[in-house]
Amino acid sequence: MRRTLLSLLVVLAGLVALAAPAAPALSRYGALPRAADGPLNILLAGVDVEYDDSAGVWPYPPKPEDFLGRTDTIVLAQVHPDGQTDLLSIPRDTWVNVPGWGLSKINAANRHGGPEVLAATVQELTGVRVDAHVLLSLGAVRALTDAAGGVTVDVPQRMKYDDNAGKLHINLYPGRQRLSGEQAEGFLRFRKDNLGDIGRVARQQAFLTALIAQTRSPLNWWRLPRMVGALNEHTRSDLSRGEVGALLGAALRGPRVQSHTVPGDYGAGGTWIADRAALADLVREHFRDPNDPRSLSVAVLNVGAPDGSAARMQARLRGLGYADVTIANGPRGEGPTTLSGEGAAAVQRDVGFGQVTAEPGVAGADVTVRLGSDTPAN
Repeated sequence: MRRTLLSLLVVLAGLVALAAPAAPALSRYGALPRAADGPLNILLAGVDVEYDDSAGVWPYPPKPEDFLGRTDTIVLAQVHPDGQTDLLSIPRDTWVNVPGWGLSKINAANRHGGPEVLAATVQELTGVRVDAHVLLSLGAVRALTDAAGGVTVDVPQRMKYDDNAGKLHINLYPGRQRLSGEQAEGFLRFRKDNLGDIGRVARQQAFLTALIAQTRSPLNWWRLPRMVGALNEHTRSDLSRGEVGALLGAALRGPRVQSHTVPGDYGAGGTWIADRAALADLVREHFRDPNDPRSLSVAVLNVGAPDGSAARMQARLRGLGYADVTIANGPRGEGPTTLSGEGAAAVQRDVGFGQVTAEPGVAGADVTVRLGSDTPAN
């Protein structure tokens, strides 16, 4: 009996030791797995390290991490309740309109206004609402990879690069191999392959796919507490407990990952110019939630409403989370507000007035709102 009790205590002590690294994350986000009502859209962004050029030593030491620097990696993840996950990689050099700032590479959006502005920029680019964000420091890759016991990937070519100022030293040979945290960082940051950011995006996707595949294996489950602890130490997010519970519920059903990249071509000054039409098709096929009207594209026309009503309705719907709301032109007329198209009844609940009809809508829009004489003046 005493030996059995001692053995049980040893096992419990071992379990506590294994779970200890995850304790801070559990106290902050601890939630039971649950089945969500629909998919969650999570913005993942890796933040560049910044160096203190005012220091009296060389190489310059890194500044304390404040998660407000440029973003080196940007991925929009849509996680469905059944575990299906679609990842949209957004090249860091994508040329976009940053709300409140103007035209810029998307990697500067976080510096201009923090994760909220970065999320708004991604929403404007993709038409997909962002439910929450997770920012990762540069140390997250090293810590997570080491906590996972390394990650096995195919290195496509010889990778050799040294940056003493940035304390980055890459020395990898081609072939399938298990990378340490330091090696994984080099694998992901290497850009000297004539493909620039697009080559990095492909390696990011390969790395994430390999890491997720490893975590699905029961042989690696004992590593999960250390991985959770590593992530918590090197991330900043606005995930709620409910959202964490939904992500856990999806993970338990076995994540099935499909990766995509914002389509486009190289532009001036090393930019990536998104092909908006192709991106809209990609989003329509892979990132739409048919049960959420906020994922629908909405066209607003002022038919018989007071001046400025279309712009006010656009702002109102965007404030409710509708990411794709445009103002269209149409003939003036008499009569009340009408809504037509797929999902018109659901949108009508958010508009708050109007009648659902079967009349044709604006080409390319899921729902058309024609504001009539019953539209409030403000």
